[in-house]
Amino acid sequence: MPAHLTQDAKGATPITPVGKENFPAWLGSLPEAERAWLKATGFTGEPGKIAFMPGPGGKPARVVVGTKAEEKLWSFGGLPDALPEGRYTIDAALDADAATKAALGWALGTYAFTRYRARKSGFASLVWPERADRAEVERLAEAIFLTRDLINTPAEDMSPDDLATAARTLADRAGATCAVIRGDDLLKENYPTVHAVGRASSRPPCLVDLSWGKADAPKVTLVGKGVCFDSGGLDLKPASGMKLMKKDMGGAAIVLGLASALMEAKAPIRLRVLVPAVENLVAANAFKPLDIIRTRSGKTVEIGNTDAEGRLILCDALAEADSEKPQLIVDCATLTGAARVALGPDLPALYSNDDATAEGLLRAGVEAGDPLWRMPLWPPYRKLLDSKIADLNNVADSPHAGSIIAALYLQEFVSKATPWAHLDVMAWNPSGKPGRPEGGEAQGLRALYAFIQKRFG
Repeated sequence: MPAHLTQDAKGATPITPVGKENFPAWLGSLPEAERAWLKATGFTGEPGKIAFMPGPGGKPARVVVGTKAEEKLWSFGGLPDALPEGRYTIDAALDADAATKAALGWALGTYAFTRYRARKSGFASLVWPERADRAEVERLAEAIFLTRDLINTPAEDMSPDDLATAARTLADRAGATCAVIRGDDLLKENYPTVHAVGRASSRPPCLVDLSWGKADAPKVTLVGKGVCFDSGGLDLKPASGMKLMKKDMGGAAIVLGLASALMEAKAPIRLRVLVPAVENLVAANAFKPLDIIRTRSGKTVEIGNTDAEGRLILCDALAEADSEKPQLIVDCATLTGAARVALGPDLPALYSNDDATAEGLLRAGVEAGDPLWRMPLWPPYRKLLDSKIADLNNVADSPHAGSIIAALYLQEFVSKATPWAHLDVMAWNPSGKPGRPEGGEAQGLRALYAFIQKRFG
């Protein structure tokens, strides 16, 4: 059971949710003394605002909270930290979907990264809403906490081997298999771009390969960018661009969290997770601008910029994923700043070679409160990746359409017949919001989980 969700309702303080649009009518239904109190406090049903109704002995009789009808998940996400410690219960009739989202939002609001410093105070606890799907809340909260913890961990304690250990731990718990190809063995096993990007680090690169589920079930393969730290390589980032690069393995963290939820839910799929894990650092043996690398697929890539390393490690993993011809490939990556310029930090860019997959993911994102925004795989821009001496370059000379260019590069390594989706995510909350504290974030995880469950369930 997630912390701060309880079955013990004894002495719990009621929480009454009210929307701003319904506030006048609701206020009119109250006794005069309560109306006067709320007017005196200035409470108007504004989303996220709370008011304590006085009770005997100086204790609140109830808490009134402003909510948005369209934000079932986040309306209660800020309360665990905003309310005094104690037990609370939602005093409203919620259908199963609303009850589950309210409980999940509360659970996510209790997240804290405590590896290096304990919280100074606790959180308020919520009595399970009557119709909430507890198992769903538990598996999703656990998956998102895992993702956030992995992203928030500094690079010193999150090397490629550490990321592989996290995958092995997950596999052991779920009864999955997990193989790791490490260091120079990547060359022997034909993962040359993973090796090239990671070879300059004293902590060797690796390829994590996790498998779970019945062999005859529909194949779903997840690929996650696992750049545990990105200096930019020889095309070195400035300090401002390097500061948050511990989060550059956010795509790997998201697919591991997603795998956790799918395995815990016993999804009827043959799941495979591929995580190329590297540090992109500077050393005498670092790969260089204008080097040419022969990728796992056999295509040659000219290195136009060593700071476009994510697509390089992903292309080998995608080629391997595509070799099995699964029913679905999804990759998640903190791939481009251009996606953030276009869509901001909250909205992941979605690319897909299959309209049905894209439409299903967009619907799932809206229904789950985990929205995505589709971007085009615009064919005319493909020529911008042309190289005079290799099959393609890893970047374009043009400063335009950077996120689209990166997605077009990845598309080169997936067959047209294989449904594929690429999520270009930030994996980070620049500032805190209800249920979403500043720091690592599992963007797209709930949308992907809902889509895969619906499509193959």
